[in-house]
Amino acid sequence: MRVTAPKALDAPHRPAGILSPRYRTATLGILLVVTLVAFEGMSVGVVMPAVAEELDALDLYGISFSAFLIASLFMNVVAGLWSDRRGYPVPFLAGVVLFVAGMALAGASTSAALFLVSRAVQGLGAGATIVALYVMIARVYALEVRPKAFAAVSAAWVVPAMVGPAVAGFVGDQWGWRYVFFGIIPLVVPALAMLVPALRIGSGAEAEPGDGPRSQPVAMTLAATSTAGGAGLLLHGVDRLHTHPVTASVETAAGLALLIYGLYRLLPPGALRFARGLPTTVLMRGLFSAAFFGVNAFIPLALQEVKSFGTADAGIALTAGALGWSAGSYLQSRRTGEADRRIRMGAACVMVAILLCVPSVLPGVSGWVAAPAWMVAGLGMGFGMTTVSVTAMHQSPVNEQGANSAALSVSDQLGSALAIGIGGALVNVVGHARIDTGFVIISGLMAAVALSAVVLAGRTRSAG
Repeated sequence: MRVTAPKALDAPHRPAGILSPRYRTATLGILLVVTLVAFEGMSVGVVMPAVAEELDALDLYGISFSAFLIASLFMNVVAGLWSDRRGYPVPFLAGVVLFVAGMALAGASTSAALFLVSRAVQGLGAGATIVALYVMIARVYALEVRPKAFAAVSAAWVVPAMVGPAVAGFVGDQWGWRYVFFGIIPLVVPALAMLVPALRIGSGAEAEPGDGPRSQPVAMTLAATSTAGGAGLLLHGVDRLHTHPVTASVETAAGLALLIYGLYRLLPPGALRFARGLPTTVLMRGLFSAAFFGVNAFIPLALQEVKSFGTADAGIALTAGALGWSAGSYLQSRRTGEADRRIRMGAACVMVAILLCVPSVLPGVSGWVAAPAWMVAGLGMGFGMTTVSVTAMHQSPVNEQGANSAALSVSDQLGSALAIGIGGALVNVVGHARIDTGFVIISGLMAAVALSAVVLAGRTRSAG
């Protein structure tokens, strides 16, 4: 009897890796772009006190962060719709151009107003670039390779989170804050060169348009405009309440109305009333971001102004938070049990860490207390935020996962923008000579936000 050798088709299929010849160039380009965007995001907080001092822009300290986040929020929605219907190359290239232009404007800024504009331009570019990259992964990589590609994108944030504050602090101390912005620009060229082939692959593929209320281009663009404009108007009004109470109150009310209208369209039904399940899960992302980043943005300012830390030393606390975040994400992946309990535990860690960070600005207490305290905060964020994201996708119907991913981003960025903007307004009210008092008040408010996340965590569990 003749025995036939097994055919090659009988061998187990092994999908190509993201660094195989087929994907290597695209993967390296994507990782470099994400790393640059992440490095910018992790570095700005460290050099912002120096920027505020040189440009006499302490009044705009909080709003400079919020301008980036609000612009990015708007562009996330617009670029996502654009990529779905017309392909990712144009929004990606437009995003890179805007991001580079914003970095150049920031480095060349000679006034607070120009720096604020540069931060908004950076936000537009970063928002378009990241969304287009996600669509690029879906179009370029085979189905079985995509999870590895998305995991690599997540990993690309780890190194900037850990070394970004220290590197930015060193560059700022040695050559000045402008070179933190200028130094990133040349690195964009090799990233673009690597991604040119990927821009031609799958770019012509058109996704089937959704038919839900959150897949209508005109309505969603208007909602994104209303949300971004409302948030900006609200923060501007809050910042002027102590100097122009009447006109600022009108601005605040108008901004709040626009914000509510936009969120009603962008978030899952029932989110504004914390309905059980997915609506509360999505809003939980905003509560976490508000509590953490509402304090994170002011730690370097407080340590430099109150404790006379150098730029590099003040960045160590942010690095500690990044290390804690990585550890929390890992621990979350090893734990089982009810998601709402893990979310509650993460929020509790953030709340306790914020309170532990307060003594770092008090007389007679070392400012270095902020570093271990902020590591605990990062631990809570990694543990809780990752659980929120996984839970939201688990609760989403397959045909709504894209819309709910966008809703998570909206909640995340809006929570950060409002918290940092309101914190900046509080610093202005208290007075720049009393940064320590302002930091204590901000920390108290953000600890209350984290407490609300602890209380509401149970509502992330779906009814029934």
